[in-house]
Amino acid sequence: MLKLDSDNKNQDVIVEIENELRYLCGIIKQKGREMLEDYEITPPQFQALLYLVKEENLTIGELSKKMYLACSTITDLVDRMEKNKMVKRVRDQKDRRVVRVSVLSKGHKIIEKVLNARREYLRNILGDLDDEQKAFILEGISMIYERTGENNNK
Repeated sequence: MLKLDSDNKNQDVIVEIENELRYLCGIIKQKGREMLEDYEITPPQFQALLYLVKEENLTIGELSKKMYLACSTITDLVDRMEKNKMVKRVRDQKDRRVVRVSVLSKGHKIIEKVLNARREYLRNILGDLDDEQKAFILEGISMIYERTGENNNK
Protein backbone atom coordinates (compact mmCIF):
# COMPACT_ATOMS: atom_id res chain seq x y z
CA MET A 1 0.00 0.00 0.00
CA LEU A 2 2.91 2.33 0.66
CA LYS A 3 3.97 2.03 -2.99
CA LEU A 4 0.51 3.13 -4.13
CA ASP A 5 0.65 6.25 -1.94
CA SER A 6 4.09 7.03 -3.33
CA ASP A 7 2.85 6.59 -6.91
CA ASN A 8 -0.13 8.86 -6.23
CA LYS A 9 2.09 11.56 -4.74
CA ASN A 10 4.46 11.26 -7.70
CA GLN A 11 1.53 11.56 -10.11
CA ASP A 12 0.25 14.61 -8.21
CA VAL A 13 3.66 16.25 -8.48
CA ILE A 14 3.84 15.51 -12.22
CA VAL A 15 0.36 17.00 -12.71
CA GLU A 16 1.40 20.08 -10.74
CA ILE A 17 4.66 20.50 -12.70
CA GLU A 18 2.80 20.17 -16.01
CA ASN A 19 0.21 22.75 -14.90
CA GLU A 20 2.82 25.23 -13.72
CA LEU A 21 4.94 24.84 -16.87
CA ARG A 22 1.89 25.22 -19.14
CA TYR A 23 0.70 28.35 -17.34
CA LEU A 24 4.20 29.82 -17.19
CA CYS A 25 4.86 29.14 -20.88
CA GLY A 26 1.53 30.74 -21.76
CA ILE A 27 2.26 33.86 -19.71
CA ILE A 28 5.76 34.24 -21.13
CA LYS A 29 4.52 33.60 -24.68
CA GLN A 30 1.81 36.26 -24.31
CA LYS A 31 4.23 38.77 -22.79
CA GLY A 32 6.69 38.04 -25.61
CA ARG A 33 3.97 38.72 -28.21
CA GLU A 34 3.14 42.02 -26.51
CA MET A 35 6.82 43.01 -26.60
CA LEU A 36 7.04 42.25 -30.31
CA GLU A 37 4.31 44.80 -31.04
CA ASP A 38 6.75 47.53 -29.94
CA TYR A 39 9.18 46.44 -32.66
CA GLU A 40 6.76 45.94 -35.57
CA ILE A 41 7.61 42.27 -35.94
CA THR A 42 5.34 39.24 -35.80
CA PRO A 43 6.03 36.16 -33.67
CA PRO A 44 6.84 34.00 -36.73
CA GLN A 45 9.21 36.69 -38.05
CA PHE A 46 10.93 36.81 -34.66
CA GLN A 47 11.27 33.03 -34.61
CA ALA A 48 12.65 33.02 -38.15
CA LEU A 49 15.16 35.75 -37.31
CA LEU A 50 16.33 33.77 -34.28
CA TYR A 51 17.05 30.74 -36.48
CA LEU A 52 18.69 32.86 -39.16
CA VAL A 53 20.93 34.69 -36.68
CA LYS A 54 21.95 31.45 -34.99
CA GLU A 55 22.61 29.38 -38.08
CA GLU A 56 23.25 32.06 -40.72
CA ASN A 57 22.24 31.88 -44.34
CA LEU A 58 19.64 29.12 -44.25
CA THR A 59 17.67 28.30 -47.38
CA ILE A 60 13.88 28.66 -47.44
CA GLY A 61 13.63 24.86 -47.24
CA GLU A 62 15.95 24.62 -44.23
CA LEU A 63 14.07 27.38 -42.41
CA SER A 64 10.79 25.70 -43.30
CA LYS A 65 11.91 22.46 -41.63
CA LYS A 66 13.12 24.22 -38.50
CA MET A 67 9.88 26.16 -38.10
CA TYR A 68 7.60 23.26 -39.10
CA LEU A 69 5.91 25.46 -41.70
CA ALA A 70 5.31 24.95 -45.42
CA CYS A 71 7.88 26.39 -47.83
CA SER A 72 5.17 28.63 -49.30
CA THR A 73 4.47 30.06 -45.84
CA ILE A 74 8.18 30.69 -45.23
CA THR A 75 8.48 32.32 -48.67
CA ASP A 76 5.70 34.76 -47.75
CA LEU A 77 7.30 35.36 -44.36
CA VAL A 78 10.71 36.08 -45.92
CA ASP A 79 9.05 38.33 -48.55
CA ARG A 80 7.59 40.50 -45.77
CA MET A 81 10.86 40.51 -43.82
CA GLU A 82 12.77 41.45 -46.97
CA LYS A 83 10.31 44.26 -47.70
CA ASN A 84 10.92 45.54 -44.13
CA LYS A 85 14.70 45.36 -44.69
CA MET A 86 15.30 42.74 -41.98
CA VAL A 87 16.71 40.12 -44.37
CA LYS A 88 17.83 39.71 -47.95
CA ARG A 89 18.01 36.78 -50.30
CA VAL A 90 21.51 35.89 -51.46
CA ARG A 91 22.59 33.42 -54.14
CA ASP A 92 24.81 30.65 -52.82
CA GLN A 93 28.45 31.16 -53.87
CA LYS A 94 28.95 27.46 -54.69
CA ASP A 95 25.59 26.75 -56.35
CA ARG A 96 23.86 29.75 -57.95
CA ARG A 97 20.55 27.83 -58.03
CA VAL A 98 20.44 27.91 -54.22
CA VAL A 99 19.08 31.03 -52.51
CA ARG A 100 19.95 31.71 -48.89
CA VAL A 101 18.40 34.18 -46.46
CA SER A 102 20.81 36.59 -44.80
CA VAL A 103 19.97 38.81 -41.83
CA LEU A 104 20.54 42.53 -42.39
CA SER A 105 21.59 45.07 -39.79
CA LYS A 106 17.96 46.01 -39.02
CA GLY A 107 17.14 42.35 -38.33
CA HIS A 108 20.10 42.00 -35.97
CA LYS A 109 19.13 45.20 -34.14
CA ILE A 110 15.52 44.04 -33.71
CA ILE A 111 16.64 40.68 -32.31
CA GLU A 112 19.02 42.41 -29.91
CA LYS A 113 16.35 44.85 -28.71
CA VAL A 114 13.68 42.18 -28.29
CA LEU A 115 15.99 39.81 -26.43
CA ASN A 116 17.10 42.66 -24.16
CA ALA A 117 13.45 43.52 -23.44
CA ARG A 118 12.68 39.86 -22.66
CA ARG A 119 15.70 39.64 -20.35
CA GLU A 120 14.68 42.84 -18.60
CA TYR A 121 11.20 41.38 -18.07
CA LEU A 122 12.75 38.31 -16.41
CA ARG A 123 15.14 40.50 -14.43
CA ASN A 124 12.12 42.36 -13.02
CA ILE A 125 10.24 39.16 -12.20
CA LEU A 126 13.25 37.58 -10.49
CA GLY A 127 14.64 40.80 -9.04
CA ASP A 128 13.81 40.03 -5.41
CA LEU A 129 15.43 36.58 -5.52
CA ASP A 130 19.00 36.05 -4.39
CA ASP A 131 21.65 34.46 -6.60
CA GLU A 132 21.19 31.04 -4.98
CA GLN A 133 17.44 31.05 -5.71
CA LYS A 134 18.06 32.08 -9.33
CA ALA A 135 20.66 29.33 -9.71
CA PHE A 136 18.15 26.81 -8.27
CA ILE A 137 15.51 27.87 -10.83
CA LEU A 138 18.03 27.66 -13.68
CA GLU A 139 19.15 24.21 -12.54
CA GLY A 140 15.55 22.93 -12.50
CA ILE A 141 14.77 24.37 -15.92
CA SER A 142 18.02 22.95 -17.31
CA MET A 143 17.25 19.49 -15.90
CA ILE A 144 13.88 19.44 -17.65
CA TYR A 145 15.31 20.83 -20.89
CA GLU A 146 18.14 18.28 -21.01
CA ARG A 147 15.63 15.45 -20.68
CA THR A 148 13.58 16.65 -23.65
CA GLY A 149 16.34 15.73 -26.09
CA GLU A 150 15.92 19.14 -27.73
CA ASN A 151 19.05 20.69 -26.23
CA ASN A 152 20.93 20.09 -29.48
CA ASN A 153 18.67 22.69 -31.15
CA LYS A 154 19.46 25.47 -28.68
